[in-house]
Amino acid sequence: MRQGFTVMFISELEGSPSLEVVNIVLQKLARGEKVTSLAIGEPMYKTPKEIIEVAYKSMTEGETHYTSSFGLPEVREAIVEKVGRKNKIKAGVENTIFITAKQSVHAAMMAVAGKKPKILLPDPGYFYTEPALLAGLTPVKYRLNNDLSFSSSKVISMLDDKTAAVMINTPGNPTGRVIDRKQLEELYHACKSRGITIISDEAYEDLVYDKEHFSIGSLEERPDSVMTIFSLSKSYSMTGWRAGYTVGSKEVIANIARVIEHTYTCSPPFIQKASAYALRHGDGFIKEFKEDFKKKKIHVEKRLSEIGGLKMQPIEGAFYAFPSYSLGMKSQDFAKKLLDRYQVAVLPGIAFGEAGEGHLRISFSGSMESIDHGLDALGQFLGSES
Repeated sequence: MRQGFTVMFISELEGSPSLEVVNIVLQKLARGEKVTSLAIGEPMYKTPKEIIEVAYKSMTEGETHYTSSFGLPEVREAIVEKVGRKNKIKAGVENTIFITAKQSVHAAMMAVAGKKPKILLPDPGYFYTEPALLAGLTPVKYRLNNDLSFSSSKVISMLDDKTAAVMINTPGNPTGRVIDRKQLEELYHACKSRGITIISDEAYEDLVYDKEHFSIGSLEERPDSVMTIFSLSKSYSMTGWRAGYTVGSKEVIANIARVIEHTYTCSPPFIQKASAYALRHGDGFIKEFKEDFKKKKIHVEKRLSEIGGLKMQPIEGAFYAFPSYSLGMKSQDFAKKLLDRYQVAVLPGIAFGEAGEGHLRISFSGSMESIDHGLDALGQFLGSES
């Protein structure tokens, strides 16, 4: 282990809070109990038939063997076309790699680990702490504003000669907030001048409702200081396919490929073929899913505004609400009691960092019926505890 790096044993890692809740829900279902989950971040839609058919055809034609750790040329070329067209990122094939987004978070952190030990992570924010520790980095949290928006000035004030990277997430999980272009430009120039890498998680890029998604990587003439992580999971309802891709400098992409080489070798070729098809021909699927999510977003905002004891911030992207509540109760206790009494699952805000305490993450990725049932129970619970 390099001097100054955090030593981390697997046995010391925290489990995934979302998967822990999922396991509890599955156990209840196995016992015959009815559970309504507003916890899991997974679209209810089936993967579009056309995408499945491409994967099936690829398998039946014998494309079931090893590929390059970087990915098939076909999918890498599709990535270049897509990020140029939609994200305005000027990349070549050498700047791309096919890798599921969650794995890429860890691999990206490993790729930047070196002489500088620190990485800045959002609070509240997605579960980036454990991957950072596994990569040998020291996670340092930066607080979002009280309204859950991003402050470039706060982050810039924390940069020093020990900072290796800054992690950002837009649209945000769990916050549902979108980072404005001006904030991203300020952060980019500050990091660029200090030789600090920006890792931008844009897994929910296609689910932005009343704003425009802006990729910070588009500020570069060629990928250099920015690594951008993308996913097909939410855009095309392909969560189980574990399909995603990352764009970065040629050197960083080569480092990520080494991580793949020494872990799982490559992604299945038939999944890559289907992903290439989705990237080139799937805008119609995105439009359909997004329109449905927007209806749910509007409905959830209205319902939550009518429940006493909750305070909402705007839902600008993704499919999460992250309200705060006025009860003097820890969020973990809140979530446990709600599940035990009403068989409704939500994620406690503390799972997303200390600044998430006093909040709940509510997913509206399920059916409207399940959303309404869960919110009815939430209102009853808050009323009974007031």
